[in-house]
Amino acid sequence: MWLFAAVLTSCGGYSDFTLPPLAGGDPTLTFTFEEHAGPVLTEPGQEALNPSVISGQPWLNFYSRFDGRIWHTAMATSADGIDWQRRGTILSPDARTWEGSYIAANGSALRDGGKWWYWYQAGPKANPRIGLLREGSLREPAAVLGFGPYMSWDERAVADPGVIRIEPYFYLYYLGQDRADPPRQRLGVARSRDGVHWEKLRTNPILSPGGPGAFDENGVGEPAVWQFHGFYWMLFTGRDPNEQRRLGLARSTDGVHWRKLPRVFAGSQAWDSQVICDPSVMVDGEQIRVWFGGGDLAKPDEGLHGQIGYGILRPVHATLAP
Repeated sequence: MWLFAAVLTSCGGYSDFTLPPLAGGDPTLTFTFEEHAGPVLTEPGQEALNPSVISGQPWLNFYSRFDGRIWHTAMATSADGIDWQRRGTILSPDARTWEGSYIAANGSALRDGGKWWYWYQAGPKANPRIGLLREGSLREPAAVLGFGPYMSWDERAVADPGVIRIEPYFYLYYLGQDRADPPRQRLGVARSRDGVHWEKLRTNPILSPGGPGAFDENGVGEPAVWQFHGFYWMLFTGRDPNEQRRLGLARSTDGVHWRKLPRVFAGSQAWDSQVICDPSVMVDGEQIRVWFGGGDLAKPDEGLHGQIGYGILRPVHATLAP
């Protein structure tokens, strides 16, 4: 027991924290989702999922490309965030390292210090961890976020990074899997001053699957967090027993204690009728721009005819929402 406690508390690996508290806003505020008619980014003959978008001139989109065997990270550029031009692969797994040969993708990008940073998922399919690539081909030689201790909620996998910057910290939301059969997928958060050395929240997980019959009964993942009108908001992917995936909405005033809201967003087009997942968000005045992955086959990893779509979350009062 003493050794287990020491693992939890040593080396700054765990801490008690919240994000900067917000005052909260209108408790009836929610969102509607307007989806663009068709995909905005595809990979002919392959799959494209997991967009992570940075605004600027040009806009950058770090997305996952599956060639039938390996998940790579590719980049696309755009003048408006909708019309994208593919620029090729920027990251592939290095089988000579901890990354293995299956994936170096499914990441989260942001701009800091005038350069982009990209946290990504790598390692064996069933046991991934999180690495970091910075502009200028600065690739960390080891995983920057690893597994939790024996019997913990994230003992077997950490994946799906979603990173935001609130000085002086980076905050990384992520999926964890335990040793259950099948493994349970829940969400946690970690923080870092330098983007490389992280401390996990001691009270993780912060979001768990719903009960029987819920849209997220089989797991939650792929968190995207933003600030808007006095709250932190989160879009996350929920999996049901048939592997259909939809986006859920949650709200918080401290980034740690979350309340799921009734809104669930499903794909509205034929091409994303079975899966809508992997949200990337951008606050644009009074609307939230959303890029996401979608597919017309309900499968957990690949083979779902993945393409990348676009939509807008528009704020409404619950009493006025359709």
